[in-house]
Amino acid sequence: MGAGLTRLSTIYRQGVLGRRPAVPADFAELERRAERASSAKAWAYVAGGAGEGRTMRRNRAAFERWAIMPRMLSGHDERDLSVELPGGRHDTPVLLAPIGAGALMGADSDLRIARAAAATGTAYVFSNQGCNPMEDCAAAMGDASRWFQLYWSKDEQLVDSLIARAEAAGAAALVVTLDTTVLGWRPQDLNLGSLPFSRGQGIAQYTSDPRFREIAAGRPPQPAAEVTLGAIRTLLAMTRNHPGAFWSNLRSPAPRAAVETFLDIYSNPGLSWEHLATLRGRTRLPIVLKGILHPDDARRAFDAGVDAIVVSNHGGRQIDNAVASLDALVTIRAALGPSPALLLDSGVRTGADVFTALALGANAVLLGRPYMYGLAIAGQSGVEDVIRNVIAELDLTMALAGVPDIASITRDCLVEA
Repeated sequence: MGAGLTRLSTIYRQGVLGRRPAVPADFAELERRAERASSAKAWAYVAGGAGEGRTMRRNRAAFERWAIMPRMLSGHDERDLSVELPGGRHDTPVLLAPIGAGALMGADSDLRIARAAAATGTAYVFSNQGCNPMEDCAAAMGDASRWFQLYWSKDEQLVDSLIARAEAAGAAALVVTLDTTVLGWRPQDLNLGSLPFSRGQGIAQYTSDPRFREIAAGRPPQPAAEVTLGAIRTLLAMTRNHPGAFWSNLRSPAPRAAVETFLDIYSNPGLSWEHLATLRGRTRLPIVLKGILHPDDARRAFDAGVDAIVVSNHGGRQIDNAVASLDALVTIRAALGPSPALLLDSGVRTGADVFTALALGANAVLLGRPYMYGLAIAGQSGVEDVIRNVIAELDLTMALAGVPDIASITRDCLVEA
């Protein structure tokens, strides 16, 4: 029957019994409900963007400039949504993007997302800034597909340790994020003075890493912080988020040392092509570079032997007034031709958006904020609902556009709006 009709049948049959979906089927209501379910700090971090929010708006405006052209009487009653990507075949062209500090939207966020991804047959890109260790998430997923996002640390031994753990955890690809060597200007967080990592949220990949623990343990004692109510609350948060028993952590300098060590070394502002040239000798995994927007950078990446890139402006969170990811995708695909594997993230909200991105040259897309909103509303089941809704709409859009498989979604399926 296909993912679309199956999803429609499930929802409408529940409607006969007087039951409405816990998670809205449209993005606008999904966003409104998620904001109501979130704290101010959580919403600022997850929903906020860089500067005046122009890049976020531009991401959406780019999708609005294209319209899908339906074709009738195709004769296809089934659709194949599967795609081949570096590291293996995927049931659908949708992956879950890595999002840090997910526990802002719900406890054990990464575990819940991992289980939801496995339940829906969707690949999950583990965040390097996750709130649960990658090994725990891998165990929760069983044989389901996962990739690992790498933030390149200032400490090269830590880079190697994270890569080795990702390989051992069954990651099918290594996704190196390039566009966060420094944090962007994010007014929503700044206005609250809120950085989740400073409270120990989003550093579980580090506190579970033997090399990181070695670095943190060797850190010289730091002067006592000014004693304020806020400082006490931050200390308690560090204590809760650090591995181990709360009361033992409260008496230990380790939680504070871990946070301060993370803030010092988590990302390397001097990251260069020379660093990336060492990767092929450090991992057996396919290498994906995330955060590329310029065709010259894309060309250089593939000339250097990477397996794929993610065309991304980090969901509009790093540079205000940057080019839309979808516009960059069009330019890069035109410059590089049909062969290189290009993924897209930033601005994807619906199944129709996925269709549009594929038609403009993406081999697959990464879904971000929508599944986090589902997490805020209904935990694991909320993430599952969002994924199923997006895939269902993609399937129905393909059916109504007369398209039997992903390879058939081409530029001819669109017109400029």
